[in-house]
Amino acid sequence: MSDIDFEKFGKYSKPGPRYTSYPTALEFSDAFNYERYIELLSEPSEQKLSIYIHLPFCRSACYFCGCNVVFTSKEEKLQRYVEYLKKEIDILSTYLDTKREIIQFHFGGGTPTYYDAKSIDEIVTHIKNVFPNWSEDAEISCEIDPRFFNEEQMQVFARHGFNRISFGVQDFDEKVQEEIHRVQPYEITQKAVKLAREYGIDSINIDLIYGLPFQNFESFKKTLALVLTLNPDRLAVFNYAHVPWLKKTMRKFDETTLPHPSIKLEIFKYTIDFFESNGYNMVGMDHFAKPQDELFTAIQKGELHRNFQGYTTKGGAMLVGIGLTSIGEGERHYAQNTKDMKLYEAAIDSGKLPFERGIELSMDDLIRKAVIMELMANFSIDIERTEERFDIDFQTYFCDALEELKTFQDAELIEMDTKKIQANKTGTMLIRNIAMPFDAYMNKYKANKKSFSKTV
Repeated sequence: MSDIDFEKFGKYSKPGPRYTSYPTALEFSDAFNYERYIELLSEPSEQKLSIYIHLPFCRSACYFCGCNVVFTSKEEKLQRYVEYLKKEIDILSTYLDTKREIIQFHFGGGTPTYYDAKSIDEIVTHIKNVFPNWSEDAEISCEIDPRFFNEEQMQVFARHGFNRISFGVQDFDEKVQEEIHRVQPYEITQKAVKLAREYGIDSINIDLIYGLPFQNFESFKKTLALVLTLNPDRLAVFNYAHVPWLKKTMRKFDETTLPHPSIKLEIFKYTIDFFESNGYNMVGMDHFAKPQDELFTAIQKGELHRNFQGYTTKGGAMLVGIGLTSIGEGERHYAQNTKDMKLYEAAIDSGKLPFERGIELSMDDLIRKAVIMELMANFSIDIERTEERFDIDFQTYFCDALEELKTFQDAELIEMDTKKIQANKTGTMLIRNIAMPFDAYMNKYKANKKSFSKTV
């Protein structure tokens, strides 16, 4: 990669969305009501399905975590939730055509493997009984905390055809682990990866986070060297999103121990160079994959997609979110379940889905969503294809955005002409910033620095 002027890049460190959706979740509201949601859910469609099940429970807090979690050590709470999940799936089946093909299934959390093997088997068996049409090449995956993982669970995953596992690591440095309240020695992760390999999992992802307290350039280099010995097929290297106004556990950090944006960029630049020199390719904003991985093949074809589960090759599917706080994505809507367990149970007890809020997309939303997601996934926008798809004149429709993008063009982060907008390799590191000019909702957040995490 070309040398980076870290001082110059510091100016790009400002709040901005991660664009796992457009419009972002900040635009979700109860103006999109339950009746309309059910109408859209019930519409006949050839669209294939991607199913996400949220298992929110953790034994204790990881202080960096921005996920929606419930802390408990009570087994009865976990089992009660399984029964409600099954009821939610049954209610869903009265509105959604259960014969539609499933091409993606994912357990997220919380800590999905906080559940024992029997409970995991019960959930997957129920969803398969209700939605029986699974594609032969469906992506079936689970997020796993290596500290909560055993062979009985792995046997269940293998029996149900799971083919992708993502292990949370974050950092192997002992001081960092103690500060973030997640002590996880290398040997535990090594054992978990070995177990997955023994059961034929040939797509293993490892999650890392840079920007955590007490991280520095030298310590993260050691973490990367250890990660390489695990030989993952993919890596996700996330920029820590410090949002203490949203997540109370983040208030435990002394902010003076967080690395400066210039250090974070130096770490990320080294990470890119390190993985690329060791046989991985950068995919999307924060992922790496081996050249034979389907993610890399997709980006070469300009066919990579991005949704709430990150980067995927399974684009165009309707995402169905099941469980507390889960988000679903249809062709023209987003829908989110309630975050309150009592309201979740009450809705299901009354025979309703635990829907709380969402948004129905306007034509402008759909056009901007297509452009932003293409940019986020493939670092480029095919202008002619966009014009043809939506019957617009791109230069006229996005005149304001194109004017704003000239700053990035002058900084040699992107190349623009009448046919294409293309971020160069350096520009990919700031792709969130480059996408923001296309976001029609950004103006109202410019004065509020507590809307999003920082982009750098």
